[in-house]
Amino acid sequence: MTTGPLGEASTNDDGTSTLVFRRTFPDPIEDVWATLTESDRLARWYGHYQGTGKPGGTVELTITGEVDAGGEEGDPVTVSILECAPPHRLVVEMDAWHLAATLTEEPGGTTLVFEQRIPAGFPYPVSEVEPGWRWYLDRLVAAVAGRPMPAWGPYAP
Repeated sequence: MTTGPLGEASTNDDGTSTLVFRRTFPDPIEDVWATLTESDRLARWYGHYQGTGKPGGTVELTITGEVDAGGEEGDPVTVSILECAPPHRLVVEMDAWHLAATLTEEPGGTTLVFEQRIPAGFPYPVSEVEPGWRWYLDRLVAAVAGRPMPAWGPYAP
């Protein structure tokens, strides 16, 4: 099985790293935005949340993509909404994760640039973080297209 394009990592002057992924969709920007931001559509590939997301606000996110072998979801995590400019840009923080999604309308579809800033001293190397986001973004592509979710096995580092 082929997985989606690899993320590109760079080291920043402040000791952080940035991991960047690009995905293209033949779908309208509003559909991709909805799959990133509406709880029921987000749940298809990543997780669901409770609360009303708005800049400066928070939501409680339960990640469902990694339901354990016993079928149990993990505990919710608080996600801070730093920036939200529908349907083009969403920036959030949860735990040590700083995530940004930028959507651009292109002829015939939408381009997503997904970025994660990884703090200096983070306990996992970028090489172990990259496959997880690649898997989730391939799940996003599948969710937008209405296809089955990819299995984790081909992505495991």
